[in-house]
Amino acid sequence: MSPFSLAGKTALVTGANTGIGQAIAVAMGQAGAHVICAGRSSCADTVGRIDSAEGLLLDFADPMAARDIFAKRPIDILVNNAGIIRRADSLDFSEADWDDVMDVNLKAVFFTCQAFARAALARNASGRIVNIASLLSFQGGIRVASYTAAKHGVAGLTKLLANEWAAKGINVNAIAPGYIATNNTKALRADPDRNQAILERIPAARWGTPDDIAQTAVFLAAPASAYIHGTIVTVDGGWLAR
Repeated sequence: MSPFSLAGKTALVTGANTGIGQAIAVAMGQAGAHVICAGRSSCADTVGRIDSAEGLLLDFADPMAARDIFAKRPIDILVNNAGIIRRADSLDFSEADWDDVMDVNLKAVFFTCQAFARAALARNASGRIVNIASLLSFQGGIRVASYTAAKHGVAGLTKLLANEWAAKGINVNAIAPGYIATNNTKALRADPDRNQAILERIPAARWGTPDDIAQTAVFLAAPASAYIHGTIVTVDGGWLAR
């Protein structure tokens, strides 16, 4: 069997209804996995693009939304992709916008990882966790205070959980996407000055696509990456190298 095959595996991808999450779910299906496509709205479109898949409504406005999912059935791969973003100057940033983003983008990530690992260890199974971090796991950004704090937290949690679980057979890694053409970056791409400034900084001279992230996620879920633990892989067209 190919070291990049996911045949016989079941993967849960959160935020799989659109964008990066949808691309990851489709790519994992193409690699042979049965994919559980989770989202706060219907993932029917994503499910329809995959040979073996099902949809699951999961809203991480409740950070504990996935606490009972993994005890009900064996799941081999978890991709924590679901996330939200709120933009405002730090002087004006509201407590609600802080709490909403931290709940979905950080608290839910930790407790979903915890539930996944508990279930895997209870059945003496190995597992793969792929968290979606960000360039703002390394940089400050502007006008996205809670998003930046949460993504720094995702990077730290990825390393911490790898330290605790690597010897138990659970690989925990993360992907830090660069500037990807999704709904979350629509406002940036619509601003001519900001769009030009971003493109001038990217050595690859283009915005990334969700598919650029998807194949990296497959690699981190596959046997080929068995000795990779606690790594944040940047997929950014060279942004951080400049």
